[in-house]
Amino acid sequence: MQNLISINITIGDRNFKVKIDAKDEPVVINACKRINEKVAELKATYGGKDMQDFLSMALLSLLTADQAPSAEKEEVQHALNQLEQLLS
Repeated sequence: MQNLISINITIGDRNFKVKIDAKDEPVVINACKRINEKVAELKATYGGKDMQDFLSMALLSLLTADQAPSAEKEEVQHALNQLEQLLS
């Protein structure tokens, strides 16, 4: 059975109490930290927006950034496969 723990997290300016698997705690804490850092960066760049705008932009930015390395990895793998075919 899962070892669930309750933790308090802050995203944007809101606090949440969530139950997560104990082994996932560092991942969740890191994700909250990354979101809050991106929100702070966006607030400094684009004043006058509301928190929902900042959260939306931050999440979109972080999720698309996470997708880029796998696309690059696929390109590298494709290039390696082509080189391997040329060498054989």
